[in-house]
Amino acid sequence: MTTGFVWKDIYGWHDTGTSAGAFPPGGFAQPHQHFESAESKTRFASLVDVSGLGDHLVRLAVTPASEEDLLLVHNQAHVTNMRELSADPKGGDAGDGLSPFGHGSFEIALMAAGGTIAAVNAVLTGEVANAYALVRPPGHHARPETGMGFCLFSNSGVAIRKAMRDHNVERVAVVDWDVHHGNGTQEVFYSDPNVLTISIHQDGLFPPDSGHIHEQGVDEGVGANINVPLPAGSGNGAYLEAMDRVVIPALQRFKPDLIVVASGFDAAMTDPLGRMIVTANGYRPLTQRLMDAADSLCQGRLVMSHEGGYSATYVPFCGLAVLETMSGVRTPVQDALAPFWDVLPDQVLQPWQADAVQRAAQAAGLVA
Repeated sequence: MTTGFVWKDIYGWHDTGTSAGAFPPGGFAQPHQHFESAESKTRFASLVDVSGLGDHLVRLAVTPASEEDLLLVHNQAHVTNMRELSADPKGGDAGDGLSPFGHGSFEIALMAAGGTIAAVNAVLTGEVANAYALVRPPGHHARPETGMGFCLFSNSGVAIRKAMRDHNVERVAVVDWDVHHGNGTQEVFYSDPNVLTISIHQDGLFPPDSGHIHEQGVDEGVGANINVPLPAGSGNGAYLEAMDRVVIPALQRFKPDLIVVASGFDAAMTDPLGRMIVTANGYRPLTQRLMDAADSLCQGRLVMSHEGGYSATYVPFCGLAVLETMSGVRTPVQDALAPFWDVLPDQVLQPWQADAVQRAAQAAGLVA
């Protein structure tokens, strides 16, 4: 299995500054590192090298996305605003007051979108069988007219639209397993019947009042958006149930030419912005299920674009587990916490979690 890998050191230079969690510091809020710092991403990239896995991956060259590429998804006002704020020595915010960025982040965001484009191109041209784009800033909350949720531009959205234009790809499926609802990707493709968007997320977490099962698309896109909101505390069993009962049947019904995964690891144990308990080993069968679906439906064409995940010490193990599965290469690295976390009673599917998955499957028309 030939797996492509995107990582550029410049992604670590996207500067989100200090904050009090995600809010500006001040008053009684002592300054601290912003949640969306470079740490979890740079440590993931480092573990890929230190583990030896990097020797088995194809490093993909990246060129920045063009403004023309961005305009496949975003309006001119948003692109212009991000460029002008980035040129200011003080930087700016992506649009929601929670997503600061420093001087030069516009150019880094072009490289992030370009990284996802490079991964998609490499898979579609047959250069690699599948690919992981470890990019930053993330993208799945970015809407056509604004950034939000630490995202400037829709990395996956831009790459998909460009693939549909340049490679004659007709049908694309997006599977988002970030703990937060992929509202931006949903909005980009909400009326498009040729892009299936599926989001598995913690119910009601972020954005507020978003990601409900009744959000199924509009106009010609009705039925091409599926949300699977899971209760807080869901672990490996619940995520596998969602994959087996909703995601895989939906992919089989849709028959995509390409599968793109919004790969956030904030549903994992210890993440400060989620309340789920998926483990590094839990991501292995999720990845394998998607690989098997891609093999049977679209010649194995599977691309992952990195999103959230804010535990600097645990994200690297989750990412490595996914990349090992994608490449078929096991390294000597062991998750030292697996003997404690993989066997937690709550890793077993609970009745209320099964009920939530059943409701999502029924809403999507996947069961009677």
